Amino acid sequence: MFALTALAAGLALLLMGNIAGLFYAYSVSVIPGLNASRADHAVAAMQQINLKILNPVFFASFIGAPLVAAVAGVLLLSSGQRAAAVLIFAGAAVYVLGAFVPTMIVNVPLNNALVAAGDITDPARAAQVWAAFAPKWAPWNHLRTLASCAGLLLTGAALFVWAGNR
Repeated sequence: MFALTALAAGLALLLMGNIAGLFYAYSVSVIPGLNASRADHAVAAMQQINLKILNPVFFASFIGAPLVAAVAGVLLLSSGQRAAAVLIFAGAAVYVLGAFVPTMIVNVPLNNALVAAGDITDPARAAQVWAAFAPKWAPWNHLRTLASCAGLLLTGAALFVWAGNR
C-alpha cells in the first residue's frame, strides 16, 4: 500500500507542477510576448497554440492532476493519514475550482472564438479580434496560475505531512 500511495502522491505532485508551470508560462511570457507582437501575428500564433495544446500530454496533466490527487487522497485516508489526505484533497479542490472550471467556462470559449475567427489578414480586423481576446483571457489565466500553484503547494504539503507521520 505504501508504494502505491507514494506513486500516486508523487505523480499528483508532478502533474500539479506541470500544469502550474504551463499556466505560469502563459502569464509571464506567452501572452506578454503576443501582446508585444503585431495583432495579426498574435492571433495567428495563439490560434495555432490553441490547436496544438489539445494533445494527450497536456490532457494527462490538466485532467490527471486532480484525479490522481483524489486517488492519492483516498489511499492516504485508507492508511490513516487524515491530515495528509485533507491537504491533498484541498489541493485538488483548489485546482478544480480555480483552474479547471475557469478554463472550461472562460478560456476555452475564448480560445474557440479565436480559432473560429479564421485567417485574418486585415490588420484592423486582427487588432479588433485580439483586443476582444487577450484582455479577457489573460486575467483568467492569472487565476488559473494562482490556483494551480496553490494546488501544487497543498499537494507538496500533503507529502511533507505524510513523511513527518511515517
